[in-house]
Amino acid sequence: MFVEERMYRLKIGAVPEYLKHYQESGMAVQLKHLPHMVGYYFTEVGGLNMVVHLWAYESLDQRDKCRASMQADPAWQSYLAKTRPLMETQETRIMKCAPFFVERLKKMLAAVK
Repeated sequence: MFVEERMYRLKIGAVPEYLKHYQESGMAVQLKHLPHMVGYYFTEVGGLNMVVHLWAYESLDQRDKCRASMQADPAWQSYLAKTRPLMETQETRIMKCAPFFVERLKKMLAAVK
């Protein structure tokens, strides 16, 4: 299993607007195309104005297919038009689950279905 961590540094003060857009129009589209949201956060202490979200995939091939499907969705493109102007930087990491954590993550993901 793989977990993708996506980190966005937003313009100062833009986190509430970004989260509003995500809740109103981005989340439903992402959940339609991506298999498992592991978490969605914003920073309170440390580097501020950051939004971090985590997504689990069975394989990198699954990730590629899911993200391509999402990118082709007009509703996703509409959402991006609202939120990209709020962003300053983006960083993405893809992490492989430690062997002893795979089953635990699968159980966690099954619990939220």
